[in-house]
Amino acid sequence: MKWSALTSFLAACMLVGGAMSVGYSPVTPAQPAPIKLSAGDDLRAAYATPQDIAEGKRLADSACARCHGANGISTGKGAPHLAGQRPGYLYRDLRAYQSGARGDKAMDGAVKFLSDDALVKVAAFYASLDPAQASAASGARAAPAKPDPLQAGKTAAASCGGCHGETGISKTPGMPSLVGLDPKYFVAAMDAYKGGQRKHDVMKSMAAAVRGADLNNIALYYALQKPARAQTPAAGNEAAGKAAAAGCAGCHGDEGVSGSPATPSLAGQDAQYFAAALRAYKDGSRKDDTMKGLAAALDDRVVKDLAAYYAARQPQPPKVRKPMSTSEWAERCDRCHGINGNSTDPRSPMLAAQRADYLENVLHAYRKGERKSPEMAAMSEVLTEADVDNLASHYSRQRARAVVYVTLPSK
Repeated sequence: MKWSALTSFLAACMLVGGAMSVGYSPVTPAQPAPIKLSAGDDLRAAYATPQDIAEGKRLADSACARCHGANGISTGKGAPHLAGQRPGYLYRDLRAYQSGARGDKAMDGAVKFLSDDALVKVAAFYASLDPAQASAASGARAAPAKPDPLQAGKTAAASCGGCHGETGISKTPGMPSLVGLDPKYFVAAMDAYKGGQRKHDVMKSMAAAVRGADLNNIALYYALQKPARAQTPAAGNEAAGKAAAAGCAGCHGDEGVSGSPATPSLAGQDAQYFAAALRAYKDGSRKDDTMKGLAAALDDRVVKDLAAYYAARQPQPPKVRKPMSTSEWAERCDRCHGINGNSTDPRSPMLAAQRADYLENVLHAYRKGERKSPEMAAMSEVLTEADVDNLASHYSRQRARAVVYVTLPSK
């Protein structure tokens, strides 16, 4: 049988079953005509005889089993399970390693001298095996799903509500509103309290007690609350403050709504806190050379007027997306990788029951550009570390189902 022209295994019809594996014919039938799925595809049916499967096993035992296990179920950290994987995907990936399109020293050495015929048979062998079971899939650990960051932020922010309001809208004169601040600025401000660049004994002790993950979650929680003005009085002249605010708009935005994650929005902020912050920049107790120079030129009347103007402005939410749940992310992944990660597309790998550590490594590789795929790069770029961990754990726990590719006669 001639294999070299084949680029994948194809079925005109694909059936999914809990105990099925890729089938093979005891005889080699005539090669069917190529079937095109869409523009750019080059998929043809291929038939693996028992002899082909046996030869694939012999090659796999020599070149692959050391890392991927004798039966295609890996016990090595970071090495994926291959048993039951879709043959078209396996063949394509082996070709990518062989051509250097996907760099990996261990894989480069393993496949460097294998012929195209050998790659097809190795792919057929692994596809013929029963896939890993979910209980053995996640490798050395089975990490519990991490909590929803928004809910975790709300819980961690409970101790802040007494001063800053339950949703970050201040009701106490002199206490800043936290709603509407970009998470990047919020975290930087807390770090400044912790490091002493901002002087406030209570805030220093509060910031020191907050762990990094909790701090990020608190920042996200306040950023996603519905913004509103601080419910506190302002003593200055709003109209005079508007004229004085012209010099602030370049950094803090029109109407006090910042367009930069590193620069705070001022709209709706408590007036007394705003005035106190400007005085702190002016006397040097809050460190920032740019703000110190600007504040030095302001007398106390102008400071109060600016505070009144910005307190009356309507705050806007920062450009921060609400985190998607693991189930929502998985629903997107399933569009290509099949329900619960059981792909029925020969070009897309099965994710179900795969090792969690391997899935994490792959997502990081797409994010860094070490693996090339515009679609996967776009998907992985917006994932947080918690998303990566949760998705890997989710798919490692799904039941893997092998696929039989059935070629039907033409009508």
